[in-house]
Amino acid sequence: MSSLKISPQEMPFSLPSFAGFLQIDVQQGAAEKNFSKIQDFLSRLSPPAGAIVALPELWSDGFFYETLHSQAERTDEVLADIAKLAAAYQICLAGSLPEKVKQHGDMYYNTLYFTGPDGVLGSCRKQRLFAPMEEDRYFSCGDSPRPIKTPWGMMAGLVCFDLRFPELAASQVAQGATVLVISAQWPLARKEHWRILIQARAIENQAYVVACNRCGRTGETGFAGHSMIVGPDGTILAEAKGEEVCAGAPLDGAHLTRVRTRFHTAGKTPYLFSDQDKICDPATLQEKISCYKNTGRKMVFTNGCFDILHEGHVTYLEAARKEGDYLVVGLNSDASIRAIKGPDRPVNHEMSRARLLASLGCVDHVVLFGEETPQRLITTLMPDVLVKGADWPVGKIVGAKEVLANGGEVKTIELVGDFSTTGLLKKIRSK
Repeated sequence: MSSLKISPQEMPFSLPSFAGFLQIDVQQGAAEKNFSKIQDFLSRLSPPAGAIVALPELWSDGFFYETLHSQAERTDEVLADIAKLAAAYQICLAGSLPEKVKQHGDMYYNTLYFTGPDGVLGSCRKQRLFAPMEEDRYFSCGDSPRPIKTPWGMMAGLVCFDLRFPELAASQVAQGATVLVISAQWPLARKEHWRILIQARAIENQAYVVACNRCGRTGETGFAGHSMIVGPDGTILAEAKGEEVCAGAPLDGAHLTRVRTRFHTAGKTPYLFSDQDKICDPATLQEKISCYKNTGRKMVFTNGCFDILHEGHVTYLEAARKEGDYLVVGLNSDASIRAIKGPDRPVNHEMSRARLLASLGCVDHVVLFGEETPQRLITTLMPDVLVKGADWPVGKIVGAKEVLANGGEVKTIELVGDFSTTGLLKKIRSK
């Protein structure tokens, strides 16, 4: 492939002038000591105005779950102190801290905050929780990763384990990010994975990567350090070893332009799938489920008529999908709906209803069943999580007894008010 010349009118990408990292040994529950280290190493680095400087994951208190509630209560105060440091140097500082959200009780997120001289510019929550460090017991998963708009350009964010999932970086770069910031506590045992994956994310996205990892040790776990700054062509611009250190490197927007002008892999996002393929007969679906089990994927199952698809349905299905790794929707056949609701229903043919469900991004598979209840289908598929609307008591949910006996879960989801197929039909007929 021949190289394309950059036109004289083409401007370099907007980027921070400089990238740095503050690699420290995060002490559990020692917020004042850790903050003092950040101040000290930032002074040593003395970054120029317009820089992005990355900090380790949960840099203030570490993975100290005993005081998670009080840590999260102090996060705004910590961010205000970080904003003062950012203002002193006229830079952006990025590192993760615990975030508390009041939603059906207190929920906690491991959140990467981008903080500038005037305060928080944006944040992104950790998408993939690392069970060996018990994150899934204390934190909730983030969703909808989006790049952060800053005065120095669009920046993407990942937190530690997120690094292993290339789509999380690619989706943000496709939305305009040119710099990927990673805040981590990556273990020494997998140091080479850390180094390889950082370079891979830079190369495949043609983006600068600024990755700050913790060093040191907590109990029997050593942390790798080896914070890195990598160019969009995979060149390592700066790399630490295993000790506490600060380092950095200048970033070059013109270089990024040259790299992306020849070809830009992250910009190409064709739709590669036929949604109709999501519609399966029970035998085919069982084969797929068998493969999914081998990879450890957690199946969520729900069912319904979905005669006239509306906002309430979609909101419910999105929530159901978040309970596991893939969502199977059991769909009543035309005959079963007539038996339940009478000869005037359904309004839409079963394959039309199936096709619309299959077009939803939150739905992975649709399977028709002909009985009035999905009892036989549920006991055949045996989902890990069975979901119904909150208007159903668990004791009356078809299949709940069998799923629970098999070690699965049964969950109910609040429905969106003022939405129902029956209500829509009445409204249509009245007009």
